[in-house]
Amino acid sequence: MNIYVGNLATSVTEDELREAFAALGEVASVKIVRDGVTRESRGFGFVTMPNEDQAKAAVQEMNGHDLQGETLKVEPGRSRAASTGFGERRPGGGGGRPGGRPGGGRPGGRPGGRPGGGRPGGPGRGPGRGRGPL
Repeated sequence: MNIYVGNLATSVTEDELREAFAALGEVASVKIVRDGVTRESRGFGFVTMPNEDQAKAAVQEMNGHDLQGETLKVEPGRSRAASTGFGERRPGGGGGRPGGRPGGGRPGGRPGGRPGGGRPGGPGRGPGRGRGPL
């Protein structure tokens, strides 16, 4: 069973987390999630326990437990597919413009738009703005 462990102190190591859960049963793996750039703990991780009964008991026992001055939040873990529903869009993110077009073009933009693309009347366009007569 995969177990989510939140509100970890940034100083907690995977070995220390393993030791805390090993007192309650067999631990197959421990993973503390870290920032991709700084490698600093993001304050949560996952513990995998192969025995379902031991894992459920560990969730009950460790939820609210103090570890290095922080009160842990422990609950059964969920897979990404289960937490969002397979095929559903996750809220937030995306980064695109609302109502945007495939290819990301603005009205009149490339590909297939006017030569030079962009919006009419933008900087560098129009008479006397640097292009001279056509």
